[in-house]
Amino acid sequence: MLMRHLRSPRRSAGLALLALASAICMGAGPGIPATGLAAQEQAAESKLPGLSVEEARAAANRILKAVQSRDANLRYSQFSPELKAASSPSMVAATMRTQPQLLSWKLLSVQRGLRTTTVEVSLNTSAGKQEVFLVLNGAGQISGYHIDLTDQAPSLVAKKFVTALSTGHFISARSFLSLELQREIDVASLQVRWQQLQRQTGDFVRINKVVEAGSTSDQHLVLVNTEFNRLSDSLFVILDNNNQIIGVDFPSDPVSPKPVP
Repeated sequence: MLMRHLRSPRRSAGLALLALASAICMGAGPGIPATGLAAQEQAAESKLPGLSVEEARAAANRILKAVQSRDANLRYSQFSPELKAASSPSMVAATMRTQPQLLSWKLLSVQRGLRTTTVEVSLNTSAGKQEVFLVLNGAGQISGYHIDLTDQAPSLVAKKFVTALSTGHFISARSFLSLELQREIDVASLQVRWQQLQRQTGDFVRINKVVEAGSTSDQHLVLVNTEFNRLSDSLFVILDNNNQIIGVDFPSDPVSPKPVP
């Protein structure tokens, strides 16, 4: 069976962000005064386009207040144009009903990029604590996010990913991808790929089985055997050791339907 691999695994974006944050906190390198390094960082930051650190923190607080209030219309208005095209206020409301209540939060690191700014947040919810990365565009709108699911089984994460795809919640599905992979696969591309698959397999029916097929020192391969109304086939989901999805293989040549015996 031919498979289409969307991206070869690379280093976790979440780890890279944390490593960068740690490096900044550690201060100067050999022979560079800490004050001089801080001045260089400030000068470099001032030249970056998009949100400043203060603007990013303010935008993150606005987004989290909307989540806490469970105001679906306000939450939808904070989406980037790309996310709005793949969602609606009613879909946001449906997603919110499945999520625990947000009680409080603490903003952690802010990492500025050329096009987006990533804010790391520690959430206190009715289901416990949770770490999340919010990706903001230059207008302070959310263009993506990633939840830390390190403490969950890879098979459960893969199942949640396919479930989100099958119910049309492509924004939620994309959140299971690593931040690095999210930069390569937007919501629209993920939606198109799923729709292309169903044109060959028929409509989604159910997930039959989820199997952890193998692992290495830094990767896990999970097979999600999925039943469609014409046939059944397996989606290959590759996760790193932090349970971030770093690769997805959709069948490009699904098994043909078999005749009734």
